[in-house]
Amino acid sequence: MGKLIYGASEFDLDDRLLAHLQVITSVKLRRGENFFVTWRNSPPRGSGRQSVWIDNGLHIAFAYDGSRVPEVNREWIEAMSTSASTNFGLQLTDESGNLLNSPVMESR
Repeated sequence: MGKLIYGASEFDLDDRLLAHLQVITSVKLRRGENFFVTWRNSPPRGSGRQSVWIDNGLHIAFAYDGSRVPEVNREWIEAMSTSASTNFGLQLTDESGNLLNSPVMESR
């Protein structure tokens, strides 16, 4: 389980998902495109969803638990990249396109 570190918040994400999110984030931010990352809240956190605004104004880091770089699934990247350009933002999904429940969030 890796971490997306964004500003003062840390989100625990699967290394494979995190690697795909890093690819999308690096492309969009190099182009000057800001975007939301959105996910569903898990049942213990209540219903609804949460979104985080990603831009070049805050420190962002990707910390991986494993040392091996996962193989990239271009179709998964394309599907999530397309959603990043909508008003709802990049929808975190699994490789089958199912929306993921909330990553674990911790404040530093």
